[in-house]
Amino acid sequence: MPTRIVDQTITYLEMSSPDELVPGRPPPQPMELERVDDATVTLFHSTVLRIGEPHGWTTPTARSSEQWSERLARPDVLAWIARVGNEVAGAIELELQPEGEVEITMFGLVPEVVGRGFGGHLLTVATRLAWDARLPGDRPNRRVWLHTSSLDHPHALANYKRRGYRVFRSERRPRPR
Repeated sequence: MPTRIVDQTITYLEMSSPDELVPGRPPPQPMELERVDDATVTLFHSTVLRIGEPHGWTTPTARSSEQWSERLARPDVLAWIARVGNEVAGAIELELQPEGEVEITMFGLVPEVVGRGFGGHLLTVATRLAWDARLPGDRPNRRVWLHTSSLDHPHALANYKRRGYRVFRSERRPRPR
């Protein structure tokens, strides 16, 4: 079967002050975060696969559990698993970058939770975590940013904008499917 090329738009968004965050509404049920450690790397990996599969994610889903372990052992990469009750609901990954920048490199909900009122809340939590994250001795962060694809959930871009993120760049790219 020949490879089909799908155009996608990558939109880059940023926030330059924690005061710009517009919190999402409270979740319909309590949501708890669990920091990923050696014991939960495999669960984090499987969660990322579940989140990304409906959207055709390639970069984070191509990593093996061993690659995730190596990545998450870095002091500049932080990750959490979100739970609703005993069930895994989503995941967050942050990468601390030079000059007081933090990228939300991975954010999402598992398919069973999408559309149930948790997305705005989890993005609020991820953004607060990003503003608070720093390496020892670093100055306060000056920017939190992320990117999304037109192949992601149809409400992703709107959710980012409602939380106070501004578009700073957009590009179209072909993507093999």
